[in-house]
Amino acid sequence: MSKRIVVTGTDTGIGKTVFCAGLANLLGANYWKPIQAGLEGETDTELVARLGGLSVDRIVPELYRLRTPASPHHSAEIDGVRIDADSLRSPDTGERPLVIEGAGGLMVPLIGNTLYIDVFERWRLPIVLCARTALGTINHSLLSIEALRKRQIDVLGIAFIGERNSETESAICEIGRVRWLGRLPWLSPLTPGTLQAAFKTAFHADDFKP
Repeated sequence: MSKRIVVTGTDTGIGKTVFCAGLANLLGANYWKPIQAGLEGETDTELVARLGGLSVDRIVPELYRLRTPASPHHSAEIDGVRIDADSLRSPDTGERPLVIEGAGGLMVPLIGNTLYIDVFERWRLPIVLCARTALGTINHSLLSIEALRKRQIDVLGIAFIGERNSETESAICEIGRVRWLGRLPWLSPLTPGTLQAAFKTAFHADDFKP
C-alpha cells in the first residue's frame, strides 16, 4: 500500500473531506490538509478527526490556516499571508499511511500562477479523484483525469459520492480509462458510526494500493 495518497476532487463541496475521514479510518492512516481556508465553525481537519475517529497523534497540523472561506490565493490575500508553494512538502509519517487532502479542484490557485496541480506534479504521489454522481460530473471528471495524465501524475482511481448513477460512473471509467474505487452514498445522519460502516461496505483497502 502506498504510504501517501492525495485526495482531490472535481469541484468544491462534493464531500471530499467526508471521504478523507472514511479513508483515513479504513487505512489506519494519518491525515493532513496543507491549507485550510475558513476557520469559522468546524474545520476540515476537525471534521476528519471526529468522523474518522482519529486521535491527535494521527493529525498533521495545517501549514496554512486562513480565516476567509475562499480560494487559497484569495483567502491568503485577504489575511495578508503569502503562501510559499515550495514550503508544501509531503511529510513523512513513519509506518502509518498518510491521506493528504487538497482544496477544491485541481486548478485551484495558491499564489500567482501556481495551482494545486503544480504541487501534486512535484510530489509525484498517487491521486484518488473524488467526483459527484450528479449531472455534469462526466465533463468535470474527464477534464480532471486528462489534466492529471497530461502531467504524468498517477491516478489510483475515482471514488464517487452521491446517489447511484451506474451509466454515468461507467462512462467516466471507460472513457477516462480509470479504475472505479467505489461509491459513498449521502448519509443521514452523518456520524462516525454511519460513515465508517458505509465506507467499509463501499470500499476495500487493497484497492488503494499503487
